[in-house]
Amino acid sequence: MGTTRIPAWLCAKCKGYKHLCGLPECPLLERFRAQLRTLSSLGNLTRLEASTPPSTIVSEKHYPRIAVLYNLPPGVRGDDARIYDDPEGWWGRLDVKDVLRLRSSLVASLIRVDARRPDELYSREISLAAVSSKPVDSEAVLGKPPRPRLKLDGMVTPVGLSAPAKSIKVSENPRIPRPLDKAIYDYDAKAREAVVELYRVGVNYYTLIRALSLGLLGSGKRRRLVPTRWAITAVDSIISSYLRGRLAGKPWINGVESYHAEYLGNRFIIILYPGPLAFEWVEAWHPLTPWIRGGKVVVITNRENWRGAFQYMDGGYIAARMAVLEALARRGRQASAIILREVTPKYYAPLGNWHIRETVKHAMEKKPLKHEGIAEALDHASKMLEADLNSTLNELKHRLEGQRKIVDWF
Repeated sequence: MGTTRIPAWLCAKCKGYKHLCGLPECPLLERFRAQLRTLSSLGNLTRLEASTPPSTIVSEKHYPRIAVLYNLPPGVRGDDARIYDDPEGWWGRLDVKDVLRLRSSLVASLIRVDARRPDELYSREISLAAVSSKPVDSEAVLGKPPRPRLKLDGMVTPVGLSAPAKSIKVSENPRIPRPLDKAIYDYDAKAREAVVELYRVGVNYYTLIRALSLGLLGSGKRRRLVPTRWAITAVDSIISSYLRGRLAGKPWINGVESYHAEYLGNRFIIILYPGPLAFEWVEAWHPLTPWIRGGKVVVITNRENWRGAFQYMDGGYIAARMAVLEALARRGRQASAIILREVTPKYYAPLGNWHIRETVKHAMEKKPLKHEGIAEALDHASKMLEADLNSTLNELKHRLEGQRKIVDWF
């Protein structure tokens, strides 16, 4: 994956301050300014003493001998470190520039571990520090000074400075949520069952991702390190399957409703209407947003039927779907859903899919607008979008209205 597709000649002509590309900020300059500030603040470039927020990333490259990144904000200790990896706390408070600045300020101590040996991290308490309910004081000795880099990804939060670690020492006792602590020592429970039970008793969603990723869940010797990208989608999918099971046999909602929320240049409109659990996903990516070439809006669609079969795996869709299912589970009602996402140029650098999940979650907590039918709801949604999606929405309208006539007939 890459970042915004802007011609190199335009960047050379702009030099980061003329805004010739049309973006509100230069993502290249923003990330490197933050990284250079971090480098200049380091006294000893190879020794770090700080608290992990907690924050770890497990890479998927060179599996099974994979890299684990243990993130530290240099010189930041205690609860002040939490903000460096806090998607729930970021929502509505930070903008793209703020998230890039925070993540660019982290230094990742990189160690290579056999994915089949999660005990290597457990014995050093590195994996336990990653699932602590509070930041954990740590020390890292680096093999060489960290180099400026910022990997941007549509699934994972940005990664800043990094360097191979000679050693990582957890110098404070991690505080593990009691249910999670019990699950770590339960070698008989399968990972899927553990995730569901921990979610059910209220263990933080992002803690669950790190626990699964670092091989703390699962039965006996079958535990493995799971790349963070895979763990995010796995936890979303496991929880969604659990919620689907809870909703089986529940009555449908009574009318057509719509919900709306915006954050980080991403606009979401969710339409619920009477029917079994089924989903329509429509994304509209404007020019000058990540991965979009050319000067036209790119529209992507996905569909999931009532059996739970979708057209293709997409992490953003899976995250949004989970948030909708959570809202329906709270109501104890089934519904079919249309999820519209519009990505505007304000979203000029990918920050991971956490904001999708959190924005849809906030949208579903609002009081819904009521509509006479799907057509009215889609017409209303069309007026809220900057992009002209009339063709896509009309096709969706005709297809869904036709399906509803069949349902009504039977």
